Amino acid sequence: MDKQVSGMHPAQASPSVEAFASARALLESSLLHIDGRPVGTIASLDPRVPAENYRDCFVRDFVSSALVFLLEGRPEIVRNFLDLILRLRGQQDELHGQQRAPGVLPASFKIVETLDGSHEVSADFGDRAIGRVAPVDSMMWWVLLLRAYTRATGDATFSRTPECQRGLRQILNLCLQSRFEVFPTLLVPDGSFMIDRRMGVDGHPLEIQALFHATLRAARELLIDEEASRWLIELASRREDVLRDYVREYYWLDMDALNRIHRYDTELFGHGIENALNIYPDSIPPWVPDWLPDDAGYLVGNLGPGHMDFRFFAQGNLLAAMFGLSSAGQSRALLRLFDLRWEDLIGTLPLKIVFPAVEGEAWRLITGCDPKNTPWSYHNGGNWPTLLWPFVAACLQHDRADLAQRAVRLIEARVARDDWPEYYDGRRGRLIGRKANRRQIWSASAFILARHLLDDPACLQRLGFGEEPRT
Repeated sequence: MDKQVSGMHPAQASPSVEAFASARALLESSLLHIDGRPVGTIASLDPRVPAENYRDCFVRDFVSSALVFLLEGRPEIVRNFLDLILRLRGQQDELHGQQRAPGVLPASFKIVETLDGSHEVSADFGDRAIGRVAPVDSMMWWVLLLRAYTRATGDATFSRTPECQRGLRQILNLCLQSRFEVFPTLLVPDGSFMIDRRMGVDGHPLEIQALFHATLRAARELLIDEEASRWLIELASRREDVLRDYVREYYWLDMDALNRIHRYDTELFGHGIENALNIYPDSIPPWVPDWLPDDAGYLVGNLGPGHMDFRFFAQGNLLAAMFGLSSAGQSRALLRLFDLRWEDLIGTLPLKIVFPAVEGEAWRLITGCDPKNTPWSYHNGGNWPTLLWPFVAACLQHDRADLAQRAVRLIEARVARDDWPEYYDGRRGRLIGRKANRRQIWSASAFILARHLLDDPACLQRLGFGEEPRT
């Protein structure tokens, strides 16, 4: 595509070619170097960027860029990143009287200049973040990138180094340690993943469960079967099976499930009861029965005792479909939901992160009056271009390439022209986000990655995302 652009008059270039060239130029300009080695990409190149940490390299933001580098034969960038993140885990500050949790990886890092003119790396474990929440998803994305690197290059020597093996064991230890819970899902606070501000998602949010499931599978594949790891591999295998069955049974919502919930008996004791989590029928929001089509469904956003969050969370559902957490039938029903509710979930700019937005008194109570998360903006119903790549991946894995192509065409026609905003506002995503940065790197890299996946769906298998169980 680069050759087509260089040999074509600007007036002749198609929106697709122009968008791809614009995204590639942005990605190349974003590379962050340490001692001459590329180690990641900064979050945004907007010269008016309001927040200092948008010059950081965020772990979750870098994922789509890393996958592009792997597919384009530049694995050394990904290896440098993986190695650096692993070495940074020792920088976490300890609170007085509290022991550091081995396995926690930073949310981001930046390059700082010291008094003597040299440069060093400074990691953020959430202590500089808004709300001061530690990122739970960083360690999971690191494991998935390690597997993607290993699969794409065929080089297992890096993942088998003592440091990598120790890091994998620490991450599994942290995720699998005993807690005051009886559920196989992972308990996390608000703000600990992509939705990193208060949005009422504390508890057992779907996105974390999808990443947790994929992490268990990837870590089992990467760990060397030796005495130090054998018990962890066995424990991860058991937890993965229980987690998958639990999410498929209790998180899934279609009209059959909704009718059961509508008629639930409550305050029940004992084993084998249908309403095991004591969900009250009156908690079903009025919008759900009219909005949910007969032959479609999705995984609810959160679940706990007496609590079901009926909101639709795009990232969690798409990752569940990608990683085999949802069944093949559930994943196909999910994509039918996108098809039938296109205006709500896609709109004019893919994809809406949460539907519907919380408004009025609910917005005040759930978000704490967050001015950035006003209704239909940012994480409260905004549209995010970076969600394009998991959407395309899920579509390709479950035979809906038509939806993937339709979404990519929407991106091509607009986002490059808008200079790659971070997110869009409005119920249909027609407005550039009021506080969105332009020249956002994961918006551009997600588009490049989506194009690669459409051009060659076998790329999913090369990255380790195309061989999950389809039962």
